[in-house]
Amino acid sequence: MSQFVSTETIIIELLLVVTVVALAVRRFSIPYTVALVVVGLILTLQSPLNIELTPELILGLFVPPLVFEAAFHINFNDLRRNLTGILVLAVPGVILTMFIVGGLLAIGTELSLVSALVFGALIAATDPVSVVAIFRTLGVPKRLSVLIEGESLFNDGTAIVLFNLILAVALTGRFNLLTSLGDFLRVAAGGVLTGLLLGWGISYLIARVDDYLIETTLTTVLAFGSYLLAERLHFSGVLAVVVAGLINGNLGPKGMSPTTRIVLFNFWEYVAFLANSLVFLLLGLQVNIPSLLSSWTSVLYAILAVVVARAVIVYGLGWIVNKFTDPVPKRWLHVLNWGGLRGAITLALVLSLPANFADRDLFRLMAFGVVLFTLLAQSTTMRPLIRKLGIITRDPLHIEFEKRHARLASLRAALSHLDSRHREGLLSTHAWEALQPEFDRRIESYGDEVRQALKSAPDLEAEEMDIARREALRAQRSALLGLLRDGVISQDVYEELGIEIDTELGKESLEQFPLPEDLKK
Repeated sequence: MSQFVSTETIIIELLLVVTVVALAVRRFSIPYTVALVVVGLILTLQSPLNIELTPELILGLFVPPLVFEAAFHINFNDLRRNLTGILVLAVPGVILTMFIVGGLLAIGTELSLVSALVFGALIAATDPVSVVAIFRTLGVPKRLSVLIEGESLFNDGTAIVLFNLILAVALTGRFNLLTSLGDFLRVAAGGVLTGLLLGWGISYLIARVDDYLIETTLTTVLAFGSYLLAERLHFSGVLAVVVAGLINGNLGPKGMSPTTRIVLFNFWEYVAFLANSLVFLLLGLQVNIPSLLSSWTSVLYAILAVVVARAVIVYGLGWIVNKFTDPVPKRWLHVLNWGGLRGAITLALVLSLPANFADRDLFRLMAFGVVLFTLLAQSTTMRPLIRKLGIITRDPLHIEFEKRHARLASLRAALSHLDSRHREGLLSTHAWEALQPEFDRRIESYGDEVRQALKSAPDLEAEEMDIARREALRAQRSALLGLLRDGVISQDVYEELGIEIDTELGKESLEQFPLPEDLKK
């Protein structure tokens, strides 16, 4: 009982620290996760806490909700449009990172090549949590955010699979290319298939349940259950969670009530906030600064190797990807390069090294050093880098218009929902007649605000018209699909008319989002 109370006390103390840091950091333009790491370092110097950060704790408790929440909010259409670039960075990019980092360490330090490759594998996965948070506050292009977040989601699973394979080679001294390749494909494909089946199954259940508590519980079971089941079957648990989150995030909300969507999104936002906060605070508490300083040469070389490898991967593979897909602007490549932070996955993998691994203690120091550098140096300089590159596309006037427009749209949706419940007999006439005038008044007020915003910025009106045209074309596409399913039109007619609409959509997108000047050159 005393052990339980002691653990509970530590958790409450950590949550209090998280709360204080969250409140304090609102006054400064530094990433919240960086502040947590710094506070953790300060607390360790003042009075070290005996908290053991284990790989099971990170991978089994913290990673599933973080990965699931990120995947849940990615639109599948956005991901599909950028899938080639994401997969190139997340699969060949991770493999090349392992070889570049491992090769540089083998050349510049006393590590053997195989041992250096183990470090290259465990450091290969990116974790741009603080970068994505900056993206959301600054309003960078959606595609850039999808690229960096999508890469992080998929390279986590790739790095874990690769790490386990190369670690087995380092421990046994045996390597078979065909066997290793087969194991890699089996583990990765098994994780994807597990996530696909579970994500679809839970989405099917959610569509047939109208209870926000049960539906939220089902998503929780999916996030942790997909990881546990895949690991039990010796597949990639992280890839299973990624796919499960993508499927559930794109299919699940279609069968949810408005109340469930609100509760679910708020729940996962809180869980991700909690997991992120504890991971980065515990990171600061785990770092032994004297030991880190005593091994500064190895740590510095590891940092240089990671920075060089990231630049080679982003600019090299980015150049290749641009030849075959929608080009990524050079300015975006700079952000992708500098945004390759390391975090939870790296910590979990380095902590999972077995006791009989010769360079285990050195690797811990090197990994902690790399993670600290990416957080304290790269993350804190991301905001000025984005501003200097001129990537931010939205000015305050556009943001204000979006707020007014969103308020108006949400009020109209609420009024329509109440009207529907009234017509179905689920809302009394007395309540409807009391509420309707209030909503009408607020809708008229917000409508006036939207019209004023459009008058003050004529380009906003043109932009809204372009958006409306694209939405109308997508509605036509959806209507055609419905006619095809109902047997009203044939497949040939559907394809012919669909091509016409897709052509118009392409024209609208090109007019609304022309190629940047640096790409035209």
